[in-house]
Amino acid sequence: MYVLGNFIIAAAQVLNIALTLYLWIVIIRALISWVNPDPYNPIVTFLHRVTDPVLIPIARALPPMGGMDFSPLVLIMIIYFLQSFAVKTLIQFGLTLSGSL
Repeated sequence: MYVLGNFIIAAAQVLNIALTLYLWIVIIRALISWVNPDPYNPIVTFLHRVTDPVLIPIARALPPMGGMDFSPLVLIMIIYFLQSFAVKTLIQFGLTLSGSL
């Protein structure tokens, strides 16, 4: 069982890194939206392509707030929740399976 436990711990750590990278992509997208970026810039295109599938449904679910878009803030809170709950739960489960806890 320790092999499965170590695998779950490793998967949780990879998930944590992926969530952190996505967090920074969302922050950069929010910061870049404050200026008027060139929509044809490859970096801007990449940021929109990666974040729009998640941000657009969140923006639709939020009520109008005077022209302010709080969807990146909501997504950042969701990412922090996933890191605090899902990743830590997976690590604890993996430790239990590997017999280290």
